[in-house]
Amino acid sequence: MASPIDIKVWGEYACFTRPEFKVERVSYPVITPSAARGILEAIYWKPQFRYCIQSIGILKQGTQFALLRNEIKSRQSETPNSKSVEEYYVVAEEDRAQRTSLVLQNVCYRIIARIELRNGETNIGKHLDCFRRRAERGECYHRPYLGCREFAADFEASTYADEPDDTLNLSIGTMLFDTAYIKNSEWYHEHPEDRLEFWRHDGREPEEVKGYTKRLFFNAEVKDGWLNVPQEKYDELKQLEAGDGTA
Repeated sequence: MASPIDIKVWGEYACFTRPEFKVERVSYPVITPSAARGILEAIYWKPQFRYCIQSIGILKQGTQFALLRNEIKSRQSETPNSKSVEEYYVVAEEDRAQRTSLVLQNVCYRIIARIELRNGETNIGKHLDCFRRRAERGECYHRPYLGCREFAADFEASTYADEPDDTLNLSIGTMLFDTAYIKNSEWYHEHPEDRLEFWRHDGREPEEVKGYTKRLFFNAEVKDGWLNVPQEKYDELKQLEAGDGTA
């Protein structure tokens, strides 16, 4: 059995937003599996495999920090729907709002994951070697971030010395696991409030499809400094994305 991905990530600030809060951003006390997957994909990603997070070591839990930021209230369209410049661009000074975010400061995690092959791929060693080389050299497709893009993350291959505090035990409760991207044209036309167009990479060629997203959650608990991720949730994720969303 191939050895897993093992990497250390850290940063000055982090925000893993709890979805039950709407306007004000409040972070989970530790990183979520979906955010950890995003960090790995920023370093190395191919459509021939999926990262499955196995466990996350909390090397530094960090402290909570209230951050006041200026944000715009409207969403800027990527394509103009008319010739009017005013309908395309957003003037920040006229659409600005101050919002408070409860973020984490000075965090560090150890991410252990496995690679699950798909789309007919059989050579797992090739992808493991590519990831390790890029991690050792500090290479990435884009700069990894800790929840929000403005909170950049540093990374390196972890060592046996990177052990979490075994006295850290924390009951988090319901935590975001990941998001399933589901192809379903009927839902797309019947529910305009949830519709989504995205690229699907489960065939020989990527295709743009119509559907929606569904968030998956799990009961999270940190024991002896480790957040263990239930692997059966990946089976549920695959089942949703493989079908038409009715599973």
